[in-house]
Amino acid sequence: MQEKLDSDQIYKTLKKRIIKLEYDPGEVLNEIDIADEFNVSRTPIRKVFQLLMQDKLLNIIPRVGAQVSAIDFMEMKSIFEITRELDPFAASLTVERIDKESIQELEEIIDRLKEYDISINYQEAINDDERFHEIIFESCGNPWLKDILKSLHYHTERLWHYCEKYFDKINLFSETLENVLDAIKENDKEKAKKYTKEHIDAFVDKIKKELL
Repeated sequence: MQEKLDSDQIYKTLKKRIIKLEYDPGEVLNEIDIADEFNVSRTPIRKVFQLLMQDKLLNIIPRVGAQVSAIDFMEMKSIFEITRELDPFAASLTVERIDKESIQELEEIIDRLKEYDISINYQEAINDDERFHEIIFESCGNPWLKDILKSLHYHTERLWHYCEKYFDKINLFSETLENVLDAIKENDKEKAKKYTKEHIDAFVDKIKKELL
């Protein structure tokens, strides 16, 4: 039994487990077991399950329980249709609004990605990819857009984990994201949109090639 956490901490912990596939798609989470693990009553766990259902990471099934959402490729197609438009828009806003400290962090991410070995550092690459996008969302200056994109990216990150065995080169991360950063540093909104879209398309094309 671990240290008692509040509902928000439990929510973040379970969300991370689902995204990283520590819970298998389709796995049923037992409310009592989760409550015992976190040393809380079942009431906050029900609240957490409801939040995860709103994120579309859990399905509440009567007489069954809370089931981890399957990775549905038709749903992922719909998500990429949205991110392919909204991610570039966020990048274009970021060009005008990003601060020097955030640009420096983006540069550090690119430097790390160039040093990674995809067979060893796949998890670190995913983490840095997500942090890169988070900085863009945080810097775009539009809190509604940021929240929408963060919610969608829970699912794209989950797909990154699911498809780990199909990626054997780091350039899908390093080269495409470096192009986005260069466009931001050049204060070029159109290039930022173009390269952000290319980053998404490169991932989607790889998935289609390997899985569909």
